Formats: sequence, structure tokens, C-alpha cells
Amino acid sequence: MMHTPLPLVMLPGMMCDHRLFTPQIEALSSERQVLVAELNGFSTMNELAHDVLENAPECFALAGLSMGGILAMEVIRQAPDRVAKLALMDTNPRAEIDEVKAARAEQLARVERGDMLGVMRDIMIPRYTHTDYPNPDIDTLCLTMAANLGEQVFINQSLALRDRPDQQQTLANVSVPTLILMGEDDQLCPLDRHETMQSLIPHATFSVVEKAGHLPTLEQPNVTTRQLANWLNS
Repeated sequence: MMHTPLPLVMLPGMMCDHRLFTPQIEALSSERQVLVAELNGFSTMNELAHDVLENAPECFALAGLSMGGILAMEVIRQAPDRVAKLALMDTNPRAEIDEVKAARAEQLARVERGDMLGVMRDIMIPRYTHTDYPNPDIDTLCLTMAANLGEQVFINQSLALRDRPDQQQTLANVSVPTLILMGEDDQLCPLDRHETMQSLIPHATFSVVEKAGHLPTLEQPNVTTRQLANWLNS
């Protein structure tokens, strides 16, 4: 009897789309179905996760980066029986702290004045890649993805992140094969967040990608793809 490879559902980060995962889609879709969810239409993690599950296969591997990782935790909380493998990349299991909420309020005010691309260019994108290995092509792609998604998606996603629940108890209940992966110079989701996740899921594989920041899928695509392939085939 032929074994059908598990479909893979990928969840992108804030103001990103399928292009965040282009190298991985190209490499992995030759042997399995790879789907990238759109995180655009709702302003709570609860609704976003429900939408992902409505559109996902019955049983699947789930990989999320940054906001996508936060959403992946809510998806597996809602439907632990449907997620057969979990990959959490450059993400954070904790609820948002007041300091970040205050900064987010300022960003939302600028966006509501029509300066969403300015917020992306000035505040967000400079923190995406490794400090010592700038990548103008990735910066340009991130600005393009944000422009394509638009202001309302920025607002929706900001509210979902601001009001998200703490997911540490969710992770303590995870029993499926799990990969925790981060870029070594992730300024947005630093090492301690990932060490927390590793402590909550002791059986997880933990990988730190050298010469990458918050977006290892694009900064170090070959290494990241290999780690994901090993996780999928484990």
C-alpha cells in the first residue's frame, strides 16, 4: 500500500503571504501538498484558527513563523487531533506585554493616518534580518507583501496579536513531533522565547539557524528547508 505524505499547512508572519515560504514550497511540494493560509480576514487568533481549520485537510503537518507560529499554537489548541506534526519558527508562546501593546497603539495610529508602509519601512522591516547580514532584496519583498495586503490587514493582524492568549499550557500538552527553529539574531522573538517552548515540549527538536534573523525561511532557505524536511520525514 502506498503511503501518502502528510499535507503541510504553512502560516506566514504578520504582513507576509506565501512568498515568505517560496523556497520551502518549491522544495517540499514535489512530494506532498503544501498549502499556505491567508491570515487576513479576522482580528482574533480564535477566528483565524477556526478559518485555518475550515480550509485545511483533515490531518496535516502545521508550520508557522512569527505571527504564524502564534496562530499555529491556537490551531493545535482548538484541534489537537488534526495536527500530526508541529513546527514553530521565530515565534513567542506568551501573551503580549504592556510595553509592546503601547508601541503597537502608536503603530496603529500611524496606519490609521495612512502611513502603513512608513511603519513597515521605519519600524518593522529593519528588525527582520540578521544585523550583520542585511538583505535589501528581502526588505523589498517584505514591503511589497505589506503593500499587497493593505492597511486593513495590518489593523486586523495587530489586534489579533495584541489580544492573543498565552499558549504555554497549550504547548505543555503537545505530544506530536515538533520542530522549534529560530534565526540566531532574531530581534523580535529572541532566544528565551524559544527556550521556553523547548522546556514546555521537551521532545521537540530545537534548531538555531546561523546568519539568520527573524526570517530564516528567506535568509537561509536551504538550511531551513532541510530542517523542515527532516521534521516532516521524522
